[in-house]
Amino acid sequence: MPSFFVVYGTDQGRRFEFGDAAAGIGRGGSNKVKLGDTEVSRYHAEVRCEQGHRILLDLGSSNGTYLNGDLVERGQLANGDRVEVGRTRLIFIDEEQAGGTVSADNVAIVGDETEAKAQILQTAGPTMVVGQEDETAQGSGLQQSRSNLDVMYRTALAISHTLDIDSLLARILDLIFGWVDADRGCVMLRQPDQEQLVPRARLDRTGDGDEAIHISQTILHYVMENVEGVVTSNASQDERWEAGASIVNQGVREAICVPMQGRYGVVGAIYIDTFTPPGDDLHTHTNRFTGDHLKLMVAIGHQAALAVEDTTYYGAMLQSERLAAMGQTISTLSHHIKNILQGIKGGGYLIDEGLERSDQDAIRTGWGIVEKNQARISHLVMDMLSFSKDREAAAEEMDVVAMVNEALEILGSRAQEEGVRLSLSEPPGELICKGDSVALQHALLNVISNAIDATSGRDQGQVVVSLSVDDQLEEVQLGVQDNGIGMSDAVLAEIFSLFYSSKGNQGTGLGLAVSEKILHEHGGAIHVESTPEEGSRFLICWPYEAVGSG
Repeated sequence: MPSFFVVYGTDQGRRFEFGDAAAGIGRGGSNKVKLGDTEVSRYHAEVRCEQGHRILLDLGSSNGTYLNGDLVERGQLANGDRVEVGRTRLIFIDEEQAGGTVSADNVAIVGDETEAKAQILQTAGPTMVVGQEDETAQGSGLQQSRSNLDVMYRTALAISHTLDIDSLLARILDLIFGWVDADRGCVMLRQPDQEQLVPRARLDRTGDGDEAIHISQTILHYVMENVEGVVTSNASQDERWEAGASIVNQGVREAICVPMQGRYGVVGAIYIDTFTPPGDDLHTHTNRFTGDHLKLMVAIGHQAALAVEDTTYYGAMLQSERLAAMGQTISTLSHHIKNILQGIKGGGYLIDEGLERSDQDAIRTGWGIVEKNQARISHLVMDMLSFSKDREAAAEEMDVVAMVNEALEILGSRAQEEGVRLSLSEPPGELICKGDSVALQHALLNVISNAIDATSGRDQGQVVVSLSVDDQLEEVQLGVQDNGIGMSDAVLAEIFSLFYSSKGNQGTGLGLAVSEKILHEHGGAIHVESTPEEGSRFLICWPYEAVGSG
């Protein structure tokens, strides 16, 4: 299934899959590729399937759509292409385009049996210049050099955008078959913990992968040990050009095998071959692989090795980051849960003491502590569930005014306990829009709760919630204004980061990260303005796609 993988931007690391139906790209809630980047238009671009091809269309976006660095209104997508919208960079991955590879079981590295015997006709090392002509070459040297340099540029551009190893290997073979007249090809990679090569991908120009590829162990050993590419043939030149000779009983295989030399060593090998069928007159037969093909394949092998290394190390880096994030998550949540449990234990102790002395005040106090910590752990679990799931926001009719009033009722008693005045400023009589009312209320509760914490203990502390519609931007806007302690620029830069909290042991660092994620799922955003010691204002926005208002 085709997909976009976000490699840079607000949604970095996310993968969006879509089928044959048109897939929109933008901030709007109905887009298949729904981004949180505020510089992306609500309906920025679209991918359509036309005659088996994926077509990228710009939908009159404000900042334009770029395909592999070029501003386009319409362009055909290929596996590994880079798409840029706003500040977001995506890689297009099409498993169908990468599907030319068949099972690596059809590739065998064998000894020098009859069918695998080959004579090395020419070699080329990694220092050979792409397009460099032999001294005997005449005429087209400059043109060939330019052609090969163009091939190398396109190779480097295409494979550098592919982050999945299997898609990368498929892309390499696709590119080679586009530039070299080969019949079959395969890529073999060296296992990290051992020296042998393992076939990972293969491609047949006819699309029929039933015939096994037999590759000489001797040839592979030579290529890997000497770090040189070779052109081979399974027919001796002496026998081939004997008078009247013809290939009657067996066809001739010509092959090129080159090392994949990276920064830190040889990571694998690329093998391609051609086949001259039995019956072809040897007097009219000419080699399909030349020295220029060999030099070009050596250079492609080097580029492919660099891409394999980058992809491998990127995967290792992601794994390391995941493990580090998991450790940080466990540590942070364990600490917070421990504090909650200590609160419950303290409340339980007061209840036990009250029961022993028949002290109703102690029982009520203890039960109040238990209830408060039950609410804390419930809120923590909800935040964890909300953050851990990538989901499509429900597009159901919702009464925004009713949702906001319910949120104020939920937090009203807490605000009163903290001495904070919580109010809704001039609400409209009714505002019906589309969205997930439960999720949006959760986001709003997190923001209001933070505002109450920031205002608690302040003289005449207040939190004012406002609700409006911006017809020009076609979005609902919920404002949460407080006159609390405010935030510095350094704190503002971190408040949406996972597990960042300015409340010390009292905060999990999940609330605002969850709220931002919920708004992104709705194609919206949260904007913040704050001044230390004066207060903060949060503006929660999402496309209303209104079905009626009053």
